Amino acid sequence: MILTRLIHSSSTWVKKALPGYCGFCLSSRQTSSGWCQECFDQLPWNNNGCWQCKEPLDSVSVAFNADTDPSQRVCGHCQEQPPAFTAATAELLFDGPIRELIHDFKFNASPRAGMLLVELMMAKAPSFLGEGLLPVPMHIARARQRGFNQSQWLAEQLGKRVKLPVIRAECIKRLPSQRTLNRKERAKNLVGAFCIDKGPLPSHLTIIDDVVTTGATCQALAEEALSAGAKRVDVWTVARTPLVHN
Repeated sequence: MILTRLIHSSSTWVKKALPGYCGFCLSSRQTSSGWCQECFDQLPWNNNGCWQCKEPLDSVSVAFNADTDPSQRVCGHCQEQPPAFTAATAELLFDGPIRELIHDFKFNASPRAGMLLVELMMAKAPSFLGEGLLPVPMHIARARQRGFNQSQWLAEQLGKRVKLPVIRAECIKRLPSQRTLNRKERAKNLVGAFCIDKGPLPSHLTIIDDVVTTGATCQALAEEALSAGAKRVDVWTVARTPLVHN
């Protein structure tokens, strides 16, 4: 596909299109990663998220877990209903320039936006990724409509960086839009949505996606991966949408 070839050559494209400029403010203070330090520091960082799902912890949750190591704090929902995945990495909030960047990548197939997202994920990558990356699959009809699967593309780019294989799953259920649905409604829609071959799987997989909203998609895919033979599943995304904004 022309689109695929364009996106895969995007690293060179970005360097030629924006030589020496920050990808956010377009100033000449760019670092080797594609942004200036000032813009990087001002991004909407998810500095106080739940260790398991990365939902930002509010003041009540923080007070409740005051004696806990900040890196191990767990939100009330994960305490009551532990997810199928063990831990999540989503170091940014789906807000401001990150929301714009993800929208430009997902809906406009912007190579510049895609490479900036990859660089941001690598800037604060998980310390332990396991043995394979598992992108959230997209139903074939939806993929044809959009032109590409953003999660698959992110996984392929990240896989090259971290030297891990990309494991493929299938979405066998055409899902309605999830944007206006709550966690329970999304979970109901996702029953039976994913399929992974029952062949040998790496024991530890990391799901790749652009945004975690309620965690229902990652939950459904993690359940399928565990039933297919994986022993542990983690999640690595660009950003997290706070549940209060869903």
